[in-house]
Amino acid sequence: MSVLKITKYLKAGRSKANLWLMLVAVLLSFGASAPRQDEITKEYQVKAVFLYNFTQFIEWPPDAFAQPDAPLVIGILGPDPFGKYLDETVQGEKIDGHPLVVQRFHTLAEIAHCQILFVNRDEKSEWKQIFDYAKAQHVLTVGDVTNFSKQGGMIRFFPEDNKIRIRINLTSVKNAELKVSSKLLRLAEIVEP
Repeated sequence: MSVLKITKYLKAGRSKANLWLMLVAVLLSFGASAPRQDEITKEYQVKAVFLYNFTQFIEWPPDAFAQPDAPLVIGILGPDPFGKYLDETVQGEKIDGHPLVVQRFHTLAEIAHCQILFVNRDEKSEWKQIFDYAKAQHVLTVGDVTNFSKQGGMIRFFPEDNKIRIRINLTSVKNAELKVSSKLLRLAEIVEP
């Protein structure tokens, strides 16, 4: 089943359990036989669906939102590897009354309110400041660079056997006062900083 079909399935209001099974099916079908550009596109389509799913399996403290109906912002810091696909994935979606929106930031100083922050590999020199900001503002940090989670990032995407897997740094997640669903933890590799 394609990533686009799974996104449509999500928008049709299917249960979280069925949704999670569908995501696992996509991960199992992620292969390396396509040309490099297609691999990159497919890789970031899968990661976009992951980012959307994180909104359902992470709990933020009430003060992470300016208002009860404030948007849940998925931010991208640095160059955007998702193109329009992440926007299309979250378009029209709400989580617990919060409409999902995607915002792009060129510098850490631009970020006002954000609940999930995908940190592009170009921002590696700023990790300390990014992780300090995330802890204080209850922001889930996500990246796909080696040692991201070991250095204080919360969730890292990594390839393994032609699949996209995730590593979670629970210490960083707890320090930001976020809660991770046990369903997500079962799929993840847990790392210590």
